[in-house]
Amino acid sequence: MLYAENILFTAVMLIYFAAMIFFFVFVAVKKDLIAKIGVLLLCAGLLLHTAALVCRGIGAGRLPMTNQYEFAASFAWGLCLVSLVFILKFKFPMLGVFAAPVIFLVIGYAAMQSREVRALMPALQSRWLGFHVATAIISYGAFGVSFVISLIFLLRERMKDQGFFDLHTPKREKLDLISYRSVCLGLLFLTFTIVTGAIWAQRAWGSYWSWDPKETWSLVTWLVYAVYLHLRIRRGWRGKSAAIFAVAGFVCVIFTYIGVNTLLPGIHSYA
Repeated sequence: MLYAENILFTAVMLIYFAAMIFFFVFVAVKKDLIAKIGVLLLCAGLLLHTAALVCRGIGAGRLPMTNQYEFAASFAWGLCLVSLVFILKFKFPMLGVFAAPVIFLVIGYAAMQSREVRALMPALQSRWLGFHVATAIISYGAFGVSFVISLIFLLRERMKDQGFFDLHTPKREKLDLISYRSVCLGLLFLTFTIVTGAIWAQRAWGSYWSWDPKETWSLVTWLVYAVYLHLRIRRGWRGKSAAIFAVAGFVCVIFTYIGVNTLLPGIHSYA
């Protein structure tokens, strides 16, 4: 199963790379057919990606969510899933132009990590593992989509010739709304992540909260997006200010995931 997972993982990387190229070509030649091929490639990549994760789980004898490689691969899967939902729901192929490179970078980061299968430490042998990590994956994926949409919003303001961009991108108000909904989805699942993590920590270490760097930065990220929602609902923040805030929020997400593990090791250093 692990051999099959390696083959599937390589195929997934190649498909995501091809999707990224097709989306870039779509912008260059302005042909809708090219964008449709890019979307189909993302769909194919997601299916094979799912198969790769299933093979990893069967081969390892556990959920494939317990180390840097597995979480990064799952993060890319969640980002692809949420991106496709928004692309298909809002008929928004331009999202793929920005989302595909981010997906490829995340899966590329996974490829650089060790794929060695190790026995779970006692603290990870819990049914809370699936709930905790799965909600984190969906949360990060939603925040990633909000980041991409916010970049599109900011770029659209600077475009001089917006004919092609306007044709394949929702209006600014719709972009703002999509980003807002994506943040709401991400914050909801990040809340689940923190709550399930606290319950799990109490069972594993006897304390709901220990101010581990990962816990602390997860809370910081939650507060950043909570402030975003507060300013939007109570102060009426819209448009450029909200987009910049969403981009800054995703910087916190990336630091929580990669920066903390690299610079601030703690009890979460395994993922």
